[in-house]
Amino acid sequence: MKNFCIFADAVNFIEENLCDEITQEDIAAACCCSLSALQKVWRYCTHTSLKEYITKRRLTRSAEDIAHTDLTLTDIAMKYQYNSPEVFTRAFRKLWGVSPSKFKKEWHSTGIFPQIIPDESKLKGGIYMGRRVDITELYDVLRSANRDSWVLCFDIMKFDGVNKTFGREAGDCVIREAFKRVDAAAGDTMAAFRIGGDEFAIVTCTDDRAAAEETAQRVIALNGQTVTFEDKEIPLSLRVGAVKLYYGNGHNLRYSELFDRMHKVICHTREEGKTLFFDSL
Repeated sequence: MKNFCIFADAVNFIEENLCDEITQEDIAAACCCSLSALQKVWRYCTHTSLKEYITKRRLTRSAEDIAHTDLTLTDIAMKYQYNSPEVFTRAFRKLWGVSPSKFKKEWHSTGIFPQIIPDESKLKGGIYMGRRVDITELYDVLRSANRDSWVLCFDIMKFDGVNKTFGREAGDCVIREAFKRVDAAAGDTMAAFRIGGDEFAIVTCTDDRAAAEETAQRVIALNGQTVTFEDKEIPLSLRVGAVKLYYGNGHNLRYSELFDRMHKVICHTREEGKTLFFDSL
């Protein structure tokens, strides 16, 4: 339980201070633990460093500002603790694969690295064994659709092998390309989200199965195309399943159920080895 509390306090402190200058010592002090204890717990829970997580969260939040505000590049760079637009642009390009100006033209979605949500149910033997991410925006989009909607749930096939064979930077490159394919299929009429390590979703905002299948096909039609990382070509394929989530006729899915429902779709699709559409689950 102590490790979980350290992890949860660290996540909350980081999120509340993304626009402020913070050090790892600041985070440890906020968690009432030593820096070494914080770093150990954090890496065990996330398999990444505090610095990497903070950077990715800032660059994800900055994408929202680029897409949805009139802030200048300098304003955004300073807001997220970069000392110049040039330094910010280099960091942004590393995560998103494009410059901020191209991002605004080419992308619809901004949530490439959502906030981790500490989940006490993942606590086993005193150690935190997993994580969920913030899907509040997905939930809000689903509710605002005001109808029964198909939600397409994707995951990357054999993603663990990418990280093990080519390294985590290559894995990040594959994640970005997978999200880009999902984002492009969603276009500007649907909403795309990253809902886990290698998992994504599109809220189609329609109860028309044929339309949902057509959207899914736009993603899986690209299966097998490679992602270029340094001098390597990495094949990328995604699985897809779908579930109709109900908000009409007295049905009202709770936020706490949404992640589990989508994860079940992905698990069933993975087990069956084919695309599945569930009217209920």
